[in-house]
Amino acid sequence: MPTPLARLKPSWIARTNLSGAIAAVLSSVVVAACSACEARAPLAGVNAPSQWLWGRRAKRHVGPSWRYTAVGYVVHHFSSLLWAGVYEAWCLRWPAPPRVSAARAAAVAVAACVVDYTITPPRFRPGFERHIGRASIAAVYLAFGAGLFAGAWARRRYVR
Repeated sequence: MPTPLARLKPSWIARTNLSGAIAAVLSSVVVAACSACEARAPLAGVNAPSQWLWGRRAKRHVGPSWRYTAVGYVVHHFSSLLWAGVYEAWCLRWPAPPRVSAARAAAVAVAACVVDYTITPPRFRPGFERHIGRASIAAVYLAFGAGLFAGAWARRRYVR
């Protein structure tokens, strides 16, 4: 007997990739904009997640580089895909109208923020906090939630 995930697999993977990619790009743009305003270094916040591989040096690196910027974005993108997978599984399991989907996207974004900054060990946190303030971090997660919902909305609107 197939597991529930196996029954969702083809549709779930495609949905997760779309929502996760939009959420990752949108939240990365907000991180860069907030880093530019607050730290005078647009890539400082984008570099920060590369601390998963490179440790504390990653949070101090503010310029563009393959080592920090590319790895930081890739880490952020895959983290976004993980949370998009949660969101899309929820939406597939219990289909709902757009306003409920938007509330679910907001709930997943809040859960991601809480997990990222409370449960997660410091080295595996996003690292944005070194370069941007709390209000900007809230804006990043708001953009992340909007990206999740934008993926669902685009799919609903253009894929029939």
